[in-house]
Amino acid sequence: MGKEKEVALSGFWQFWRDMFQVGLYKRTQGRIARQVTFAALAITLLIGALRMSETDFFGAILGRIFGPRFAATGFTRFGLPGIVAVVGLWLCFRLVNLPKFADFLIAVEAEMTKVSWPTRPELIRGSVVVIVTLVFLAAMLTLYDLIWRALLGLLIR
Repeated sequence: MGKEKEVALSGFWQFWRDMFQVGLYKRTQGRIARQVTFAALAITLLIGALRMSETDFFGAILGRIFGPRFAATGFTRFGLPGIVAVVGLWLCFRLVNLPKFADFLIAVEAEMTKVSWPTRPELIRGSVVVIVTLVFLAAMLTLYDLIWRALLGLLIR
């Protein structure tokens, strides 16, 4: 007998199927890039959830819709932001394990190993050049601003 063909899912349903899988896609490849990406997404999400609880984001919305008795409950203050944080962390975890995105992160990590990183003295020299150039340009722009302000001030009077 021939091999059974797997039913091809549309992009929408494939995405949701991937979101509810527990396994890791190519678990040994691109670990550092995935971990850093997950950490950046998770920190951003957790800061957002913290701000939601500090401002009682959901309480304000529900208070306007259903009246003031929903405005200041503990659930709207801590429960809903907690649910947002947990669901968001799961989505972040699944995102870094989606095949297309994970393959991209694996490729990024592979390219990063090919980069020739500068030595410490080269890094310090380059940083000093950039900082001195920025200070010089800021001073020049300040000087131009003062000159134009004085000239235009004379014209306006």
